[in-house]
Amino acid sequence: MTSIASLKIGQRAIIKDFSVEAIPLKLLEMGCLPGNEVSLIQSAPFSDPLYLIINGSHLAIRKEMASQIEIELLHG
Repeated sequence: MTSIASLKIGQRAIIKDFSVEAIPLKLLEMGCLPGNEVSLIQSAPFSDPLYLIINGSHLAIRKEMASQIEIELLHG
């Protein structure tokens, strides 16, 4: 499984699946839903948290949570 935690800066992907129990409602409300595009714009020291753009919203999430969100990389 490829997850958001494995993204490199500048990479884009589509959210495929995640465990609803592992994702807070706030992230769902901010657009962290299957089918939406996600890209990594920056990571903090020690790679935690990760700064993302999801569906046009800027978000910071913990790497532990990012590893629970399955993605499909976009090429090109």
